[in-house]
Parts: sequence; C-alpha cells; structure tokens
Amino acid sequence: MFSVQKWKCSWSMVATVASIIVLVSVVHLFLFPVVPSLDYFSARQVQYKCVPINSSLEQSTDHVWENKPKGLNLDHRFPTDLHNGVVYRNAPWKAEIGRWLSGCDAIATEVNIVETLGGRRCKSDCSGQGVCNHELGQCRCFHGFSGEACSERLNLSCNYPGTPELPYGRWVVSICSAHCDTTRAMCFCGEGTKYPNRPVAEACGFQMNLPSEPEGAKLTDWAKADLDNIFTTNGSKPGWCNVDPAAAYDSKVLFKEECDCKYDGLWGRFCEVPVESVCINQCSGNGHCRGGFCQCYNGWYGTDCSIPSVVSPIGEWPKWLKPAHLDIPSNEVTGRLVNLNAAVEKKRPLIYVYDLPPEFNSLLLEGRHFKFECVNRIYDERNATLWTEQLYGSQMAMYESILASPHRTLNGEEADFFFVPVLDACIITRADDAPHLSLENHTGLRSSLTLEFYKKAYEHIIEKYPYWNRSAGKDHIWSFSWDEGACYAPKEIWNSMMLVHWGNTNSKHNHSTTAYWADNWDKIPSDRRGNHSCFDPAKDLVLPAWKRPDVTSLSAKLWSRPRENRKTLFYFNGNLGPAYTSGRPEATYSMGIRQKLADEFGSTPNKEGKLGKQYAEDVVVTPLRSENYHEDIANSTFCAVLPGDGWSGRMEDSILQGCIPVVIQDGIFLPYENMLNYESFAVRIREDEIPNLIKILRNINETEIEFKLTNVQKIWQRFLYHDSILLEAERQQTGFGRVEDWAVEFLQQSDDDVFTTFLQAHLPGPKKETKEPIPADPPTPPFTCWPPHTAHLLHLLCRSHATCTCKEKQTRNSQRKERKKKTKNRN
Repeated sequence: MFSVQKWKCSWSMVATVASIIVLVSVVHLFLFPVVPSLDYFSARQVQYKCVPINSSLEQSTDHVWENKPKGLNLDHRFPTDLHNGVVYRNAPWKAEIGRWLSGCDAIATEVNIVETLGGRRCKSDCSGQGVCNHELGQCRCFHGFSGEACSERLNLSCNYPGTPELPYGRWVVSICSAHCDTTRAMCFCGEGTKYPNRPVAEACGFQMNLPSEPEGAKLTDWAKADLDNIFTTNGSKPGWCNVDPAAAYDSKVLFKEECDCKYDGLWGRFCEVPVESVCINQCSGNGHCRGGFCQCYNGWYGTDCSIPSVVSPIGEWPKWLKPAHLDIPSNEVTGRLVNLNAAVEKKRPLIYVYDLPPEFNSLLLEGRHFKFECVNRIYDERNATLWTEQLYGSQMAMYESILASPHRTLNGEEADFFFVPVLDACIITRADDAPHLSLENHTGLRSSLTLEFYKKAYEHIIEKYPYWNRSAGKDHIWSFSWDEGACYAPKEIWNSMMLVHWGNTNSKHNHSTTAYWADNWDKIPSDRRGNHSCFDPAKDLVLPAWKRPDVTSLSAKLWSRPRENRKTLFYFNGNLGPAYTSGRPEATYSMGIRQKLADEFGSTPNKEGKLGKQYAEDVVVTPLRSENYHEDIANSTFCAVLPGDGWSGRMEDSILQGCIPVVIQDGIFLPYENMLNYESFAVRIREDEIPNLIKILRNINETEIEFKLTNVQKIWQRFLYHDSILLEAERQQTGFGRVEDWAVEFLQQSDDDVFTTFLQAHLPGPKKETKEPIPADPPTPPFTCWPPHTAHLLHLLCRSHATCTCKEKQTRNSQRKERKKKTKNRN
C-alpha cells in the first residue's frame, strides 16, 4: 500500500502524486473490480428498500424529504385492522405511523452526499501502538499505551496492593499469582515455562481447599499461591504451565482442573490453538484483530477499520462509500495530506458514527477476562463462528449493522442522526474485574461506573465535534443494553434518543427494579443522574435482545406452527423466586410478578410441596429447566412475558416460536411498543389481574386467537438481528469459503429485521404513541408530518414539515455555515 509519510519531498508534490494515484485507482476500480459482487449475499440488501406502497418518489427542492400531498386521505386508503393497526411491510403499526409509512411521500429519496476522507497525520504514526484517526489527527492507543503518540506505557496491575493476610491483595477477577501482563491486566504462565502464553486465570493460580460438606464445592484460598503445582514438570502432579496437551489428552499426565481457557483468541482445553478474537465487524478485512482491538492496516481507521483515508485504495473502499464521484482539490497543501471529497448517492436517514476513543469500546473488548462477555459470537479451532447466548450481544449486533449500513455517512453536516458507540454491556460485565476498573469510587455500584463512562463520552464529543449543539443532543442516539436500560443515563444526555431493552416509564415502578444491588441506581445522586425516567416513549425505542441463531428452530419453522398443534394454553418456564428450590432469594426479584404468577398457577410443587391455587392441566408455570424449551413454546398458544432483573428475553422467545405474548409488567414498554400495534398480536394483563389471567385467556375467541397468531407469524423476523448475522456469514464466506447451516437458514429469510425496523422508526412521519401500555387504548392522535421517532428535532422539522418558515431555514443555513467555518479553523 502506498505511504506518503515515508517520502521526503514538498507537500505540493505529495498532493500531485496523490491525485495521480487516485485517478489510477478510479480507472482500476472500473476496469478491474477489486471485490467481486456476491449474489449469494444479496439478501442482506433487501432490507434497505425504502419504497412506500402506492407512492411516488419525486425529489423535493432541498433533496431531502417529500411532504404529504394535500387532500390525500390516508385513512381511506389504508384502513385499520380489528385493533386499529395499519399494516406496513407485513407488520401492524400504530395507525398514524402505519399510514405514513405506507402512503405518504415523506420518504427518503437518493441524495448526493459529499463524503470527506481525512488525511490528517498522527504524531509518530502512533509509535506502532495505536491507530491514527485521520479525521482528527489523533491516536487511538492499544491497551496499556497512552499519550499523544501512544508512546507512554501504562502499568495496569492484575492485583490490588497486598497485605500480610492477603499477599496478592483482595480478590478481583484479574488476580494473578504468576506473570501479569500489565498492558492488559491479564495473567499468564510467563517466561521460563513451556507455554508462557497460557492463561492462569483466577483460581488456576491458587490453592484449593477441600469442601467442608459432602459433595460440596472446593473453595479457593486467595491468600496462597499454587505455584508448585501449576509450574511443575512432574506429570504425576496437577500441573498447568508445562503440561503437554497431547500427553494430557491421552491421560498420561495430570493437570489442574481449575485451570481453563477463559481468554479470547485461544481454543482447546489447554489453550493450545490460536484462533480469531472477536472485534467489531472483524476489522472489515482492513486490519488485524488483536484480542478485541482492531489494529488497522495503513490508511484505515475506525473501531472496525472501515473508514478509508486519502491513501486507501479506492477499490477497497467499503460498500457504503460506493459508487463515488471523486473531487480532488487542486489547492496547495500545507502541513498535512489533502482531504479527498467523494460524492455518493445515499438515502436518508443518514447516520454519523462517532469514532470515540477506545476506552468506550475497543479497550473493553481487548481486556476481557471471559471470552463470552458482552459479545454475540466467538470462534472455534476452525475459526468458524460460534454464536453465544449473551442477551446483551444485541448491542454489538446493532453497532456492526450501523457501521456497515449504506445509511452511514462521514459528513456530519448532512447527518440526520449521530450514533455514540459506548458499549455498556462490556462496562457492566467488566466493572471491578481489574484494579483499573475499580468500583471503589462508586460505592460498589456498576450503574454509577457506567454513568461515568457515558458522561465522559458526552464531554469528548462536545469538545472535539461541533454537532451536539445544533439540537442540544436531540439528534444523538445512545445505546443502553443492560438490565434497566437508560435509568442511569447522565442528565447531560437525556435529551437524546435511547436504544434500550427496558422501557420503564416509571409511572408505576418509579425506582430501581433490579434485585441485584450493584446495578441499583436509586442511590446515584440527582446532580449526576438528574430526575429523568428510564424511558421516554416520545423519543426512545425498545429493541429486542440478542437471541442465538437457532438452526433447529428455524428449519422446523416453529414460528409457523398452527393453532391446532398448540395444545398448551399458557406457558412460562423460568426462575420463580424464593418459594422454589434454587429460586432467586430476593422478594423484589421480578418486582414480585413471577412469584404472584406461580402462587396462582404454579405447575411444579414449591418447597412446601404445593401447586398453584388455580393449577390447570393446560397451564405450565414451572422453574424446571426444559430440555426442549423452544418446542414447548411452539406447542403453546399464549406465553408469559415477565420481567427479571429489569427486562428479560421472554418476548423474543415467544415471538420467535410463534406464541402469542402475554405481557404482565405495568407501565413498561416492550420492543417497538410505541411504534407497532401490540393489540394486533399480543395480550396485556395488568399486574393486579394476575388472579384472573387464565379466565381472561379462555374468554378470547378463536377468531381473535387466529388473528393474533397470524400477526405474530408476520413480525417474527423483526425480533432477529438478521443484518448482523448476514454480515458475519459474508465474512465467513469471503475469508474461509465457508457457508454454515445457520447462514443457509438466514439467507432464506428476507423480511424486515431489527435493524430495518430501527431505520423505519427514524423516517419522517407522525408522532409515536406515548400512552402508557396499560390500559391499551387505541391511539387517536391527529395526523401530523413529524418524524415518528424524533418529533422534537428542529433540523428534521425544517427539512420535512410544510410549515417550516423561510426564516427558520435561513437561520439553519447560517448556523451550518458558521459550524463549517469553526470546523475549518479548528482543523
């Protein structure tokens, strides 16, 4: 790859040469395509259709949005169903939203967007210990390095300070009695052993005490290292760091059973097989994944190495920057490489993704002590994809889809929305797992630590970028994936849109609902959190949780199982609280809802040997883990959707197996509930109606049941991260020529998924429904031409609303010019 940094010549000559290279690359691109199109994966592009039913696509004067023609009677053209829902792309939406999406001309048309590729250099090329952000000219340093040029090495200890009683300090996940890699606070065997890079994680390096009771578990003595064993070369002692894998597999030597392969990038019982680590979009083919941090090749940058600079070959540009018409500036360049402008036709909404410092994403991935934490996949000894059960993997899936989407833009001045990629799923799971992520200053609250991360991200973007102030952050999107969503969002960002799994409006449950004390947000001071609710249906959106691609369920088409094969009336399988063996001990778990349900309808005896007071043969409410969980749901007509510690994945389980969800959680919105018409496919029961639950369900007539089941079968793909899964399928096919069973199954599905629904929620249209989900009255707001997900945004209002005055547009244009002027001066 061509590198101008090594040339010793004038910048004007560099600019001339760069122009020649760009022109040659353009010719090469059109004569010899670098990346052949894969028709096999064209299914992923189906989701990006943005054409309304029976509508025209005339471009407006400002090339942004079309408005609703006067006199168009949408009520007549698009009538409602039995429950006041309007169908758009096979899903029942709230009436006004469905009509708008179906028939209005307020639809995104292709517009020419000028994307600017940066050419700013970083000091000392980041000393080989980081990635240069060519937009800002700033280094993004790898784990354990810092400074303007990433030349300062950090000392990230594995252990807290020791005491005579605890020589290795108090317990922490990173605790280490062997060799600590202080760039990552991770423990390894170290030099002098046969396998120096073999992890010595947690209990592996410490002595074990025998259980005090028969069949009890061994207890780790964190004060006593077990170096004699783990370093031994004597095959008759339980070793680790010198144990030959082949000999151990043949049972010729002993090994310590508490040692295992927890770190990412290694596979096998003895970590003997190096494999791919998990990175965002696996570095897009433009870099190497080093434990979770993308080490980008020369000229590329971004969390996933997807952003080209002026020296990146055009033929290798990502799909969302193709095809492009290039504008090579002819002006004299002083002090830095010339920027390159590329005009690309795109459809709105356009999303600008901040390239945040890695402390908010990449470093959290690189330093993981458990490979399964906060990711939706890992890789086996073949580097084949293994999907995880991590519900929080949705955050990674959404992030990857946005980064690879044709709706992504590098032009912040033209962007409609700004995505701020803070990975709270990793923050929460990694909180207090090493001394540098200590909770000591947060009174042990993971919620408080997470709030601090978001506050720092906010401070970074208002310092480095000009976009926040144009709407006071209302056009910014933040993702909160943990149990109670955006409850602990800092007050400074509450104007923004929140993508969450927990839609608690706090109208009834107006305090922290988790039974896990470390996630409780009640004690966070109001001067940090403010007094906002956890969810505002006027601006926020609940997204489905991640569910592992299940080939068995998909191939069996459980979602389409007919009514006559669903013999169980009502089904719930999960933790039912302290009344049952191995139940959660806290009375506040699930806000007491699961306990109330079990008390009435429990189908498994509790500790006292009692069944529910209204036990019935066709009602299953059990804590016993099912061996055929998905089959059990698919054999049921109604399935309970109850909270756990905050949200749970039961809505997704129900929909994906074609069961009618029965939602019991007052004042809490479920996925898309302020957009889709839940009455068309779900049942809501108030918490105080639990004793009457089964009576209510038995009184629903067959016509209504069939109607709801049919709608569930129409929307089930909107609860899958289909786009993200196909991205991984394409990577596997391109990198290894591999097409797994899950890829084949997902390529057969083409309906709108989570990401497409997210985009539809950000198209212009009527206001979202903000009424409380209980009672579920049909929406009757007057028709308006506001964006459905962002009715408060002035910048979209002035683009899409007919009543926007010339003065407002002039003000907005002058503000844009002023921002460009400031940006130019800052650069």
